[in-house]
Amino acid sequence: MTDQASLQKADRGSGHADLLSRYGLGVALGEVAPAGSLPQPAAASNAPAALQNLVALAVQLCNARYGAINVITEDEFHQIAALGLEPLMCARDDSLCGQVLKYGSTVVVEDCSEDVRFRANPFVDGRFGAVRFYATTPLLTTDGVPLGTLCIFDEEPGSLTGQQTAGLETLAAQVVDVLDLQLRTRQLDATISELQRSNELLGEFAGRISHDLRGPLTNVVGLAELAEDEPDLQEGPAGTYFKRIGASALRMSSMVENLLGYSRVGGAAHPETVSLAAVVQAAVDDLGHHVDGVRIHTEDFSASADREQLRVLIQNLVANAVAYARPGIPPEVRISGIATPGSWRLEVADNGKGIPPKDYDRVLEPLVRLDRDGDPSGTGIGLATCMRIAQAHGGRLAFARTPGGGLTVQVEFGPGPVG
Repeated sequence: MTDQASLQKADRGSGHADLLSRYGLGVALGEVAPAGSLPQPAAASNAPAALQNLVALAVQLCNARYGAINVITEDEFHQIAALGLEPLMCARDDSLCGQVLKYGSTVVVEDCSEDVRFRANPFVDGRFGAVRFYATTPLLTTDGVPLGTLCIFDEEPGSLTGQQTAGLETLAAQVVDVLDLQLRTRQLDATISELQRSNELLGEFAGRISHDLRGPLTNVVGLAELAEDEPDLQEGPAGTYFKRIGASALRMSSMVENLLGYSRVGGAAHPETVSLAAVVQAAVDDLGHHVDGVRIHTEDFSASADREQLRVLIQNLVANAVAYARPGIPPEVRISGIATPGSWRLEVADNGKGIPPKDYDRVLEPLVRLDRDGDPSGTGIGLATCMRIAQAHGGRLAFARTPGGGLTVQVEFGPGPVG
């Protein structure tokens, strides 16, 4: 077949096969013998198990003996779910549904042996079967493309009431809904897989960039410190320049470390039962002299969380509480865990400057800092990292005002990890 009509038919067939594959039905397709050949057992399909229940409902509703959900291509007919018989496949030209699918609407035949359209069909005239009563309705996508049919049949003549016909069409719509759900699930799974792959690549990229930048920055800081120790370089503007170079390099190094931390945390969390007091102590130890003289009150609590991510979260929040203390007021931080119906909530309350409610959402964005007099320099990564950790645990992060002044950060931990 090389004429234009044959090429167009091949194109349509290929496009329809792609559509069936997207719906997860491509595995049902196989090599079918030519028209007139005996039907074969249907190839295994990935059709959802719920389809079998819909076939059973159709058979019961219509008082029939057999029922099937069929996938139909340009040349092939495949049953992907059936009741009363083993699913089979055959040439489209031999099937009843393959002949009436072109009508695009429900067809009800009381006795196929007396219908000129079907009495010579091999499933009617005795070669493959002796179908008499037959009813079918198309499975149409939202775009009106037929995927196949839902049919019921019997070896005795029969009929359908208007209510039964409407019920059969409703069940056909339910079949398409099930297939649509499977399609959306497959698409979502593919999107999640791609996002996971993207995050892994981002983490690897951040690690490489961090490694490549830390070496030169360390050299710059070291050379600037050596220059500051040379008396001949301290006179005039040179000394000021070297101090500025060293300070800028330190800020750049801090930003690189924070960006690397942001890229690494907030992925898949691996919760375990941990002592909140022990995790707080580990975070305080990491902060070292930065929290000297800071009053940190911790109520012990048995929590379910990723130990390392919880430590990073608490370390960031305590560091912020110290960095944004109110002038003349010694910083104080209270850390507690509270049981909730979903899981638990971490609260870190300080007595510092706080954050205006209008800026609550904005400060959770990466690289965003408030422009306030007296605030220390920073990267704007800490709170965004905390938000990612909360999301990795299936929870969220929120702010509230501490009674008497200050900021309370509330981190809700969900029932399990996400990612």
